[in-house]
Amino acid sequence: MAGPEITIYATAWCGYCERAKALLRSKGYDEWTEIDVEALPGGWRELTERTGGKSVPQIYIDDRRIGGYDDLAALNRAGGLDALLEG
Repeated sequence: MAGPEITIYATAWCGYCERAKALLRSKGYDEWTEIDVEALPGGWRELTERTGGKSVPQIYIDDRRIGGYDDLAALNRAGGLDALLEG
C-alpha cells in the first residue's frame, strides 16, 4: 500500500512500540522504517537530537512528529490518523 513515509524509533523490548505498530497494521499499514535505538550505534543520540525526548516509541508520519503510542492512539480516536495516512 502506497502511503506516507512512517518512521518509528523503537527498541526490541518496548510494549508500547508493539502497540503502535499494531495500530498502524489495523489501519492497513505494515511498512515503515524502524530505527532500533539500541541496535543502531548512536541510536539514542539520534532519537534525542531529532525528537528532544528519550523515550520510545517516537513516531513520525512523513516529517510530522506524532509522538509516542498514546499520542498516536489519541490522534486515531480524534479521527486525525486516517487523514494523515491517506495523505
